[in-house]
Amino acid sequence: MVAQEGAGPASEAPFRAVIAGGGVAALELAFALHDLGADRLQALLVAPNTEFRYRAYAVRAPFSYAAESRYPMQRIVHDAGAELIADRLAWVDSGAQILHTAAGEQIPYDALAIAVGARPRPRYKHALTVDDRRLDEILHGLIQDVEEGFVSRVGFIVPPRISWPLPAYELALMTAARAYDMDVELQTTIVTPESAPLAIFGAGVSEAVATLLRDAGIETLTSSYAEVTKPGEISVDPGDRRLDVDRIVALPELYGPAVRGLPASHHGFLRVDRFCQVPEVGPIYAAGDAVDFAIKHGGISAQQAVVAAHAIARLAGAPVELEPFKPVMKGVLLTGERPRYLSARIVGGQGFSSEITDTPMWSPPSKVVSKYLSPYLDRLDVEIGAKKR
Repeated sequence: MVAQEGAGPASEAPFRAVIAGGGVAALELAFALHDLGADRLQALLVAPNTEFRYRAYAVRAPFSYAAESRYPMQRIVHDAGAELIADRLAWVDSGAQILHTAAGEQIPYDALAIAVGARPRPRYKHALTVDDRRLDEILHGLIQDVEEGFVSRVGFIVPPRISWPLPAYELALMTAARAYDMDVELQTTIVTPESAPLAIFGAGVSEAVATLLRDAGIETLTSSYAEVTKPGEISVDPGDRRLDVDRIVALPELYGPAVRGLPASHHGFLRVDRFCQVPEVGPIYAAGDAVDFAIKHGGISAQQAVVAAHAIARLAGAPVELEPFKPVMKGVLLTGERPRYLSARIVGGQGFSSEITDTPMWSPPSKVVSKYLSPYLDRLDVEIGAKKR
């Protein structure tokens, strides 16, 4: 039985909070629950992965830089005060408050948090599609061909349905920088539906990034939509323009998890209110890329996780206030030279306050900024000698 808001648990049994997922949002949620209501609830985390792979720097892999750190899930979940169940979410019976797993287990919950991420899918048949799980495998050959002068024209595409375009700009800038270092002439073009480069960060950041691109000799076609009808040919609208290139690199389109038993948007994402609760299905919350929110980024996922944790801890009887989701974007743009640190927040309900600097604006200066997980991993790096993020 679920406790009433602000009241203690309805029975002597501990309030059971179940988290489904094994990424940034799920782990941030576990740490937040431990901080906010450890003495009032039992946290279980259902995830299939035995390792947490920190892939925020995956774009560096094709350039022969260290790009990924790996951490033992059991250790992290234990340190977050939770129990790890090695399984995968299958479906949810919200009426009975039971999570069903892929292995056939039935896990009752007093509150459930869905943080299973999104599903990337290739948009273009004749393009190399970015996948941060195996980016070195996908793009290492391209970078070698650029270095050896076999490739002189590369097109980068941001598809219409993409929520975090920054990797396209990083890959374009780093590829152009590598060509420059190797004294190779390279024509680089970005095609994006954005009104300006990284417009999601507001005018200040966007203008600075546009200057970086121009200085690197990268052509950016904004407010443009690409189709790839055959290898080496990009059709751009409006304008009925055709680009002939040697290689095409595209970001994937993202689709939601479409969790059986829960209402979802047309593309499978979970709708939530400003407290990250899924409406009309009881004490179910969602955070991260599974959520129907325009921006898909680890820092935003972590912020949603903390909002959901406040709501769940309050249900368990912890003396905490509800915190509505107020996104603040923080990101690091890798350029092949000095990284740039980007931040933006919505001001007064409209418009952006944005900033770009050469020096970190937060600590630790990780690419994914989170209240709990970032400093924890920073300490764990020192303790177990994980590769530096």
